[in-house]
Amino acid sequence: MSDRIEVLKTYKTYIGGKFPRSESERTYELKGLKGDHIANVCRCTRKDVREAVVASRTAFDSWQSRSAYNRGQIIYRIAEILEGRKNQFISELEKAGEKTKHAVQEVHASIDRLIYYSGWTDKLSQVFGTVNPVASPHFNFSVPEPCGIVGIIAPDESPLLSFISLMAPVITGGNTCVILASEKNPLTAISFSEVLHASDVPGGVVNILSGFRDELVGPLTSHMDVNGVLNAVNEQNIRKLTDENSSISIKRVHHYFSDNWVDESHESPYLIHPFLEIKTTWHPVSS
Repeated sequence: MSDRIEVLKTYKTYIGGKFPRSESERTYELKGLKGDHIANVCRCTRKDVREAVVASRTAFDSWQSRSAYNRGQIIYRIAEILEGRKNQFISELEKAGEKTKHAVQEVHASIDRLIYYSGWTDKLSQVFGTVNPVASPHFNFSVPEPCGIVGIIAPDESPLLSFISLMAPVITGGNTCVILASEKNPLTAISFSEVLHASDVPGGVVNILSGFRDELVGPLTSHMDVNGVLNAVNEQNIRKLTDENSSISIKRVHHYFSDNWVDESHESPYLIHPFLEIKTTWHPVSS
């Protein structure tokens, strides 16, 4: 009996709660640590970025208007589903070259990080909001609100944990996002879209694209309907392009780099804050 040729999965994108192929129908081969062909990955284009932004904008009003408690429940549900599929993600991290011990640590930290941020959704107003003293017969409130759509550029290091460490604070604050997955190690990010799809996250809240950064960073950071950019790739050309493109439409830009994504410093409400707006409301005091 001849050896069976394994059918390799073509990993798709995740846009608007669906799994389309790239508009260009192009893919690129992902190589393992030993140079073996382990997957075919979609090579997204400018049009995929535009469609992801449209899906993200469509989902924004619904996501921000949900109760903070409900958003927390949904993020906790993501952690529950990831817990049930952790062996799959450990295996994919091992394919990317990580040692088993570190892969296990990364998956466990990813689950714990989701749980951490799920607990912050209904506490942001108390931390970042205030009741302001004013010299008139009014109540004056400062309340944190999401800024809108955030484009996220994920790094190659710790591809699952870094991805979740960037995504979780953004959606905790009520924003929606378009994420460019790691170029070198995209498998866990793309597989994570299946976790999102099985949870209660509305389609379009999180959109995940794969491909080459030199083809996608430009269209994402220059898109006029993107309100903020969170960049975790510490490369001079990426930082410069992000800053220049974002300045055209006055986007919020936050460069956030790390050599150790397991560190608990990545668990902080002040990582939610960069993509919040503080809105002030006046209300007359009834006589």
